[in-house]
Amino acid sequence: MDLFAAIKDRRSCRSFLSDPIDEATLEKIIEAATWAPSPMNAQPWEFIVVTSPEGKEKIYAEGERCRQWALETSGWKWLDKYRVEFLKTAPVLVVVVGDPKKTGVDQFLEDGSAGYQYACAAAAQNMMLAAQALGLGSLWFTLFDRKKMGEVLGSNPEKKVLSIICLGKPSGAVAPVGRKPAAERTTFLK
Repeated sequence: MDLFAAIKDRRSCRSFLSDPIDEATLEKIIEAATWAPSPMNAQPWEFIVVTSPEGKEKIYAEGERCRQWALETSGWKWLDKYRVEFLKTAPVLVVVVGDPKKTGVDQFLEDGSAGYQYACAAAAQNMMLAAQALGLGSLWFTLFDRKKMGEVLGSNPEKKVLSIICLGKPSGAVAPVGRKPAAERTTFLK
């Protein structure tokens, strides 16, 4: 698949078939993630692959708890209709964990250390584009408390759970979403 087609055609999928993802395909997707750029080539990512119903149920419970909290805290009505059941039905959840110690020179700047987070975001994007190229759907999920999700997953508390990539065959067509023209958001300095 052409890269530009994968970029334009990839959409957030929230309804998956139960068909498993074969190991070779999953390895290709994770391999694509590891080719993302990172500050000083530190490669600050780790991946936790969750396929068991028990593991997905734990992730779902934390996502649902956070959804309820966000609804109560923000009052955003859309959260009342937003469902996170796809966390239980996606065949594979890939948890992206970042290591703040593997960031770049930004660790010495006032803003702290965001470089590792950007690198992990690039790895997540690579995964989703690889999934699209291989005929799979994906979703970038971040509606959770990082610390609590880390506890749920038993990850090293010095590292941060940054996102969860849901993967699987879409159960139907995923609706297209429009984008504003790039020209409306681009400024050229000469």
